[in-house]
Amino acid sequence: MHIESTTPVAGVETRTIDMVPEHERHGAPRSQFTLWFGANMQITAVVDGALAIVFGAEALTAIVGLLIGNVLGGIVMALHSAQGPRLGLPQMISSRVQFGVRGAALPLVLVILMYLGFAATGTVLSGQAINRIFGVAAPEFGILVFGSLTALVAVVGYRLIHVVGRIATVVGILGFGYLAFRLFAQHDVASAFGQKPFTVSTLLLTIALSAGWQMTFAPYVADYSRYLPTRTTIASTFWTTFSGSVIGAQLAMTFGVLVAALGGNFLKNQVGFMGELAGPTIAVLIYAVIVTGKLTVNCLNAYGGFMTILTTVSAFNNRTQISPRARMLYIVGFVLVSMGVALLASADFLNNFKNFVLLLLAVFVPWSAVNLVDYYLVSKEKVDIPALYDCNGRYGAYNPVALGCYVLGVVVQIPFLNQAMYKGPIATMLGGADVSWIVSLVVTCLVYYPLAKRTMKVPATMIYPQGAVRPGSAPTAHPTAPVATSEARQPA
Repeated sequence: MHIESTTPVAGVETRTIDMVPEHERHGAPRSQFTLWFGANMQITAVVDGALAIVFGAEALTAIVGLLIGNVLGGIVMALHSAQGPRLGLPQMISSRVQFGVRGAALPLVLVILMYLGFAATGTVLSGQAINRIFGVAAPEFGILVFGSLTALVAVVGYRLIHVVGRIATVVGILGFGYLAFRLFAQHDVASAFGQKPFTVSTLLLTIALSAGWQMTFAPYVADYSRYLPTRTTIASTFWTTFSGSVIGAQLAMTFGVLVAALGGNFLKNQVGFMGELAGPTIAVLIYAVIVTGKLTVNCLNAYGGFMTILTTVSAFNNRTQISPRARMLYIVGFVLVSMGVALLASADFLNNFKNFVLLLLAVFVPWSAVNLVDYYLVSKEKVDIPALYDCNGRYGAYNPVALGCYVLGVVVQIPFLNQAMYKGPIATMLGGADVSWIVSLVVTCLVYYPLAKRTMKVPATMIYPQGAVRPGSAPTAHPTAPVATSEARQPA
């Protein structure tokens, strides 16, 4: 295993895909609330809520469906977050337990595409807001400015991202609170309700929209809880993450439902509509609110994108760290690619975004199912951390059981899908209702659990890197010899 020297740069995070040692742990669980509230109380979540109306839902049905989906997806997302303090690892590194050191690259490639997609859509909207602040027409200007801000914050890293999240929380509450006041003052909000009949299919679709929104955070949510002290309880990490993400998303999505149902030009010009709603004297401040909220989540995308790329590459070159300069180049390169995608996607933003969100749900539900079932029910929080960086270790290079269950979880959804690109026969029989993600979640869990119980090589206790201190005890070194199968299996 090769470990490259990392020379600290003042104020810049140096940890990458390695475990965060106890002496570097800091903070309190409440930091998870502000980070995830700020990341969700932003304009893309407003657009996601508006999509429920675009897809034909009645306003009250949309709000209720979005709430159900946010709660269900938020539970999954927060369960991933609770792994952070215990393991001190980035989320996608810990997925090597299930998929193998190199096998984890399959879902990782899809995660990278997700980060690029969300980073690009956020850059489109933020670029529009920046252009309006400075009175510039060329979209390249706003995209360049916002991309530069994203790269700067992501390069500095964890601490600054949390600071931006706290600022975004305060700014988001004030900004969207004012917009809500203006909306009720200028419009007959009651008229948004009852415009269409209730249908089960549109309810299920809105649930899928918000559940998918929450689950897309799952592959990187533990990246931001891994610096919490190991004494942090699962419950405190879970509830602060869950409440911040669900409350922030639901407020923003409800606002999106109302502005879309009331008509106007929101669906054609999201940023412009919010400026007009605020009024000419406050519009610039609202544009700043948009940029601040999007900066939080875009930094998560850039940071997570860099970590995911590094996780994929390190599976094949056996590195556990990279130099600060290489880290910076990874992040800047990711941001540049996302800016390029933003320039291509800006012409038809809403149509591109709605197809993108629903596609993500299909590929991340089975990944979450495999990861959570193993962590909480099979491995039961016992992980051989050094083996996560060794293809010849406990978890091997590839785990065919987990990979097979993941592929099954994707394939089983096909007949149930109802998307712009494809509508499955069972979705047609159900009147257009898309329950594919529910089917995938159930099937993947039921198939993976008994197979994993028989095949996973679970250590008797958590194994830490050599020299790392186990909470409440003396240091435990990683055994140099391979662990025998009889010793590695979880007792029945």
